[in-house]
Amino acid sequence: MSRTNNSRTLKAGIAMLAGSVMALGSGPAQAADSLVDALTGGKPVADLRLRYESVDQAGFAKDADALTLRTRVGYGTGTWQGLSAAFAFENISALGSEDYNDTINGKSTFPTIADPETTELDTAWIRYTGLPDTSLTYGRQKVVLDNARFVGNVGFRQNQQTFDGLVAANTSLPETTLIYGYVYNVNRIFGNDATLGDLSTRTHLVNVSNTSFKPVKVTGYGYFLDVHRVASLSTRTLGLRLTGKNDLPAEGFKLLYAAEYARQNDYADNTANVSLDYKLLEPGIAWKGLVVKAGYEVLEGDGTTGFSTPLATLHAFQGFTDKFLSTPANGIEDKYLKASMTFPADSVLKGSKIAAQYHDLDADKGGASYGSEWNVSVSKGYKTDFGKMGVALKYADYDADTQSTDTQKLWLTVSYKY
Repeated sequence: MSRTNNSRTLKAGIAMLAGSVMALGSGPAQAADSLVDALTGGKPVADLRLRYESVDQAGFAKDADALTLRTRVGYGTGTWQGLSAAFAFENISALGSEDYNDTINGKSTFPTIADPETTELDTAWIRYTGLPDTSLTYGRQKVVLDNARFVGNVGFRQNQQTFDGLVAANTSLPETTLIYGYVYNVNRIFGNDATLGDLSTRTHLVNVSNTSFKPVKVTGYGYFLDVHRVASLSTRTLGLRLTGKNDLPAEGFKLLYAAEYARQNDYADNTANVSLDYKLLEPGIAWKGLVVKAGYEVLEGDGTTGFSTPLATLHAFQGFTDKFLSTPANGIEDKYLKASMTFPADSVLKGSKIAAQYHDLDADKGGASYGSEWNVSVSKGYKTDFGKMGVALKYADYDADTQSTDTQKLWLTVSYKY
């Protein structure tokens, strides 16, 4: 592989795993001639997100209603001698009355809307790219691996999840991206005032992907979580993920596919005897902006412990009502259908996307029906001379059988990024 292609692959890998404050701007800063130029010629960042969320949940006499504003401001330097840096501060404020349980305000008579008020350092890292085909990033950063099923930033919530540690990416081998991360602290969405707002860890993340077998991308991973105060979250997960797409005979149609298997065992100070599987099959069809997928996902449970993914972007899986943030002891089997339509640039609806999904959720062990859920969303993005704006409407309806209670949630979001 040429050095140019390696460089492109490295940049893609860096963007995937350590999207940072600079990713919120118009693009990465250019190399500077001097340290002063690097410090003064960077990119300021402004990221505002106003959201209304409503929750109607059986078992509560009152509905929850929250209007919150997320404000994130920061700066990303240019690159000098392979060095660059970025930082961002973040504030989440409640506007109006707090008729909801934000997880730390004590309002337990309301359903939960997990966006507590907080002000904190969201991002602070230094990066070195002076070694061939290598990036080293140290500090507080966003890390998203693959589809965020095991490691993600929980970007939907107002306070995103970030990681303190060192992340290295290397593309020296042909068509291969190697990512290693050491995480000593996880900054969770609940903020600094929550009892478990931070998780102190000695966690190792290894993710290796290869595109030699085109059109299939092969990814192998090992995630070794050593969580100090919550030993039950300490696990070793080894897995293999295959993804790809192929042209079909019909013009414009593509076959999409994803398959994944992982094995999870107890690790470090976890006293449980964990030996559980994760399985995924997800075929799909794409035509122009239309994408339809069917999926079968299993997180095993043995009746005592369920397959755990505490660092994942959990909101993206098993329905938007977030009923399964922790896998039940009997595991979970999710049979789902997803469809989305993204309108092209020459359409009157350009920048718009509509999506719907349905989940049939059962216990892996015993087969009990947990319930079902359907979700719909509409979003539109705008590019202006002053930055990017967006608006989104999302609705989720969970119909409970044996797990949790009937719940309906509504979100209206307006965002601005510069």
